[in-house]
Amino acid sequence: MYTAKAHNPALAATLICVACAFIAATTLFAKALGTDQFGPAMHPFQIVFGRFLFAFICLGLAARILRPELQRPHLGLHLTRTLGGWAGLVLMFASVAYIPLADATAISFLNPVFGMMFAIPLLGEKVGKWRWLAAVIALIGAVVLLRPTPESFQPAALLALGAAVILGFELNIIKRLTQRESPFSILIVNNAIGVVIATLAVLWVWQAPTLAQWALMAGIGSAMAVAQTCFVNAMARADASFVAPFSYGTLIFAAIYDIMFYDVIPDGVTIQGAAIIIAGALLLAWREGRRARALPDSRPL
Repeated sequence: MYTAKAHNPALAATLICVACAFIAATTLFAKALGTDQFGPAMHPFQIVFGRFLFAFICLGLAARILRPELQRPHLGLHLTRTLGGWAGLVLMFASVAYIPLADATAISFLNPVFGMMFAIPLLGEKVGKWRWLAAVIALIGAVVLLRPTPESFQPAALLALGAAVILGFELNIIKRLTQRESPFSILIVNNAIGVVIATLAVLWVWQAPTLAQWALMAGIGSAMAVAQTCFVNAMARADASFVAPFSYGTLIFAAIYDIMFYDVIPDGVTIQGAAIIIAGALLLAWREGRRARALPDSRPL
């Protein structure tokens, strides 16, 4: 029987921030693959196939070296989680091919808000006023970054919104898995199932990738393997409703990558939105720190 990790909000916050950097990198690579920068534009099914294939290879190599102890998986939860993750990634990778990276990331990473909401009925978590306040502040920052105009309400934007809802649901399935299985067990089973699902889907749209596209798919899979490792370990050390708002850090990394690779300089609106998101995360971290130092009680934050 797997023993749950000790509650450690500070470490969970650090791990989720590292995960954000790598998750933003996967959307950057997906944008390049979804356009004609390195060859014919790829279908989102094929991009997601590359993500699962190379992530599974990375984790398989790690398993050969580390030889971790694996638990008997809860196949129902794993299948639900992987189907959700696959669908969310397909929608996300489809959206970034048509709208700016920062906009797609801003919309899709409303998923922490949905994740916190789903945590109430699915996990029975008590979400008090401070967590709600922090989530609302972060949501306001995301809306600012989104720049809500008639142009925002296009099909690609709705794809990203759909990704946010699905990935918010997946967030809570991951939390349930962390209560009974080790992080590595969760990752290896998830990616094994993901390879099967992605392979069945990609058979209908397969096209021969260029060498550069193979490299980008390998980059997506490797970056996601690192991100998942950090993310699952974070979820094992804190409540889903605490971890969720820190995921907004992906927006900041996406803006940085826009500067580095697309020469898109953040304007005042981008900076303002990012600052609001950071404020929400810091409020939550401050309150959780005070709670940890206090005597245990049953009151929510």
